[in-house]
Amino acid sequence: MSQSPLSQPPLSQPPTNEPAVSEPAMTEPAMTEPAMTEPVRGEPRADSPVPAPPTGRHAHRAARTGGPNSGRFAGLAGRAAVLTVGVFFALLPFVWMVRTAFGPSQSALALSSNPIPESISFDAFTRAFRDGHLGRALLTGIVVSLAILLLQLLTAIPAAYVFAWLPFRGRGVVFGLVLATLLVPSQVTAIPNYVTISALGLSNTRVGLVLPFMTSAASIFLLRQYMTTIPVSVLEAARMDGLGLVRTLRTIVVPLSMPAIATVSVFSFLLSFNEYLWPLLEARSPEIATPPLALATLVASPPSGLPDFAELSAGALIISLPTLVVFLIAQRRLTAGLTGTGAGG
Repeated sequence: MSQSPLSQPPLSQPPTNEPAVSEPAMTEPAMTEPAMTEPVRGEPRADSPVPAPPTGRHAHRAARTGGPNSGRFAGLAGRAAVLTVGVFFALLPFVWMVRTAFGPSQSALALSSNPIPESISFDAFTRAFRDGHLGRALLTGIVVSLAILLLQLLTAIPAAYVFAWLPFRGRGVVFGLVLATLLVPSQVTAIPNYVTISALGLSNTRVGLVLPFMTSAASIFLLRQYMTTIPVSVLEAARMDGLGLVRTLRTIVVPLSMPAIATVSVFSFLLSFNEYLWPLLEARSPEIATPPLALATLVASPPSGLPDFAELSAGALIISLPTLVVFLIAQRRLTAGLTGTGAGG
């Protein structure tokens, strides 16, 4: 039997007949590193210090307030209460108008403050539609408002695109002059516009109601601010594909700016439909009276001698329907345009 070198005796000792016992080899155990696991988001790390509980005055304050959750709940409850009160006072005139319109006739000598009408009737709507010629006034108002909206979009969209993306000498000065016109009240320009329209022979016509509002500095500003959020890479890609300025505006810029265009359209329609001063100067004939003028006739010259508040409320509710319909249709795009997220967001 062969012996390993480790089992042989030293050279200074005589050999013995006892078999040598071999010692097992000493092997070091493999050192395995613990797996590094990332803590779950929202959970504290194992080695992070544990915050000490509040003591003294802070403990009494936490016990009195109920902790952070109660403070958050109190804040939400306070905001909800403020919003509820605001919504109540905002809707109260409209709700009272509806209540008066569906109630019996009321004059200045016989007013009723009962929130629930004694009887429900639709006679006020019939009288308001007949005495105020609201059907013709609504048609005139819608046609004039849509014409103004179309002209404003045709002038404001190209102007906003030029101010946003086409550099030229004096661009900032010209844009500043456009914004400066927002500081001029409409009452200041009413008389010069009336003299100009009369000199052109367009007085007391529907065209004369439209021309002074064919462009809007506010629309140019809103559209320009939105168009600046369009990524430059999109316009550069369109230019490399061979698209010209007009085609880029029509196929790229306008579709991306639809939320802002919807916002401008809603504001333009509402302002034009509810305009009172300019139609009062321009529309002297009842045939081209706008809805606010038609409603004013029910107050100035009521058929019964005294204004009927039920008839006035019914007329106001009738002429409010087109604006409510426009707002409900464009509500989603209107919200997107007012949030200011931009085309690149």
